[in-house]
Amino acid sequence: MLKVINLRKKYDTVVAVDGVSLEVKRGELFGLLGPNGAGKTTTIRTILNIIQPDSGEITFNGKPFIKEMWNDIGYLPEERGLYRKSKIISTILYFAALKGLPPKQAKPLAIYWLERFGLKDECHRKIEELSKGNQQKVQLIISILHRPQLLILDEPFNGLDPVNQILLKDVLLELRQKDVAIIFSTHQMEQVEKMCDTICLINKGKKVLSGELHEIKKRYGTNSIHIEYEGDGEFLKGFDFIRRADVYQNYAELELTDISKSSELLANLNGKLLLRKYEIVEPSLNSIFINVVGGSEKIEQASEKQIPSSPLKLTSKQALQDRHVRKVFFFKMAEFFDLLRQRKN
Repeated sequence: MLKVINLRKKYDTVVAVDGVSLEVKRGELFGLLGPNGAGKTTTIRTILNIIQPDSGEITFNGKPFIKEMWNDIGYLPEERGLYRKSKIISTILYFAALKGLPPKQAKPLAIYWLERFGLKDECHRKIEELSKGNQQKVQLIISILHRPQLLILDEPFNGLDPVNQILLKDVLLELRQKDVAIIFSTHQMEQVEKMCDTICLINKGKKVLSGELHEIKKRYGTNSIHIEYEGDGEFLKGFDFIRRADVYQNYAELELTDISKSSELLANLNGKLLLRKYEIVEPSLNSIFINVVGGSEKIEQASEKQIPSSPLKLTSKQALQDRHVRKVFFFKMAEFFDLLRQRKN
């Protein structure tokens, strides 16, 4: 379906995408992952030919990517790009026309998807009157209305409440059953873990991990312990046989140096925590993500820094500058409103 080989894109001195290769097959849910600024959005936009790559090869159905193929692709950008003053139904039909769907064919499909996403009764409202979550649902409808062969979603769960996240998940799984290839980029590792067949993790523009999700989990072993408890679990970070400890309020995910140490760990928990759950599991995608991109070091460094207990005090020179800026601002605002009054008169 989609094949990308050695994709590269550079902006001045920054290499946004550096030799990324990936392949997405029909009927596959493909997760494109990475930390903020890793190059995920640039990769997507380059694949879509929105941005011209410096080098690399992109083929769709075995052919070089050309404009005529756009009607076979659906794209949900991370940013909202709707015409705020337009009505919902008019907006959907306009974008459908851009994809080559005539109104007679597009309108019944629009009504179907509006009803599916709980927006049928809102169809004549303006986009600007909708909540962020409902605007996201309209954009989702626009991306799938023309029945694309390839669907690319950049942070599709943004703004959606848990109920609508489940609805979107069901829609994506249905599309996959209809042989639609789906790429989605998200920070919500739980959604990727539940849905994706294959993932590609990029960091600083480079591909650092890729393959089938279950194979990746096997590769990272089963030295993980998940526990749920009552009490203070901070002491879990102090054992020398624990390589990494992600400790939360009532939950911890621990990576042991040797799984045989699990009995020793359990013995050390006795009397310190009230255990509700203790299990040996495959590492979560979240823990793999943190491990691969070096996030645990950043988290530790950040946790060492204390949150200021009181606001920082300005020096007398800074305070004078601050007052001067405010004075100039209010003076300019007064001039502006005075000019408006003169024009009205």
